[in-house]
Amino acid sequence: MSDVLINVLPLFVLIFAGWVIVRTGYLKPAVGDALGDFVFKVSVPILLFRTIATADFTGGSPWPLWVAYFSGVAVVWTLGHLVATLGFGRDRRIGVLAGVSSAFANTIFIGLPLVSRNVGDAGVVALSILISVHLPVMMIAGTILMERAERKTNGGVAQSPLALARGILRNLVRNPLVIGLVCGALMHVANLPLSGPLKIAIDQTAAVAGPAALISIGMALDKYGLSGNLGLAAFTSALKLVVLPACVFGASHLLGLDRDWTAALVLTSAVPTGVNAWLIANHFNVGHGLASSTITLTTALGVVTVSAWAYVLL
Repeated sequence: MSDVLINVLPLFVLIFAGWVIVRTGYLKPAVGDALGDFVFKVSVPILLFRTIATADFTGGSPWPLWVAYFSGVAVVWTLGHLVATLGFGRDRRIGVLAGVSSAFANTIFIGLPLVSRNVGDAGVVALSILISVHLPVMMIAGTILMERAERKTNGGVAQSPLALARGILRNLVRNPLVIGLVCGALMHVANLPLSGPLKIAIDQTAAVAGPAALISIGMALDKYGLSGNLGLAAFTSALKLVVLPACVFGASHLLGLDRDWTAALVLTSAVPTGVNAWLIANHFNVGHGLASSTITLTTALGVVTVSAWAYVLL
């Protein structure tokens, strides 16, 4: 267990350090926002580019990996929705947001550093394959379901499927993570070598991604905080930290994924809820308290649950 703590605890120490930096006023929250932008728009895309460009994909088809992960997502998303609407009597919009909060893992800011440190290069390859579809699948599902729930709750004219698809595609094409993955895939297919000064510069920039991501998410926590819906947030947090990784763990074994890919998927599914849940709440102007409380609770409790999952897996 001590080895697990050595590999997991430092990640949450960096998150806590980011929170302290803002909470004490040592740096302004705007610095954390800028650091988060750098991680999302520069450092992580370069890390993903390098991973895909130099990866060995002879280990098997990505489909079992995607099925193993998203089958778990489907289970907890459904449970989160039912708990919110039937158990707590909330409307359909809160139900969708409860599902998003239960299922949307922070794959970039916490998942990548965690998998890199605990599983290694093979785990990062598996996570990169997941990331290549994770954001599009989750954002498309969240947007479509929220639009439908909004229409059933408040009425109004439905957005045409073409207009909805056009907006989602526009956002994906401009997404730095997608750009990094596509450029890496093109370089991999072209079999172009990555060497010399360019490789050194890419390696140094990619190395910043993990620590900077963890500190930036810690600096952002003060903005989210515990702002209501604590009863429902406790359920969504339990679904995120315990039920989702358990489902992914079971599906990975049923589908015969190897040890490294299984560990990467389960650890990723076990990380705290990503800020995308709050972004969806903000976009549709509903459920801010639930999203922010789930992000804060899962981050606070994640050091225990992630360590437990790492102990089981590694």
